[in-house]
This record gives sequence, structure tokens and C-alpha cells, in this order.
Amino acid sequence: MTSTGLIIVCLSAFITVFILLTLLAVVMRIILLLFPIKKPSTDAAVLAAVTTTISTLYPGTTIQKIEEIK
Repeated sequence: MTSTGLIIVCLSAFITVFILLTLLAVVMRIILLLFPIKKPSTDAAVLAAVTTTISTLYPGTTIQKIEEIK
């Protein structure tokens, strides 16, 4: 294989990968448009589990507010 043949093979592989990644990005964008991400709501079961755990670790305390730190 000549030097120019190797360069052509490398360039065609690079272009092929670039095209495949572009197509995957378009498919992902379409999926996100069809199925938008829902904002997570506070689950009552999670709040109950946190309250129970804190009450077990620190008896006699009252839980007034539970916040998620991002």
C-alpha cells in the first residue's frame, strides 16, 4: 500500500466516524424531542425513608424541612 493510499484510508475512516457520530447526535435529539426529560418531583417514599432514618439516628428530633442540595 502506498503512502497516499494509507492517507486516503485514514481520511475515509475519519469521515465515516464523523458522519456516524453526527447521525447518532441527530437521533438522540429526535428522541429527546419526542420524550422530554421530566423534572423529578419529591417522592413521598423517599421523604418517609429520610425522616425514618434521621429519627432513628437522632431520637427525639423533629424533621421540619428536607432540601436537596445540588
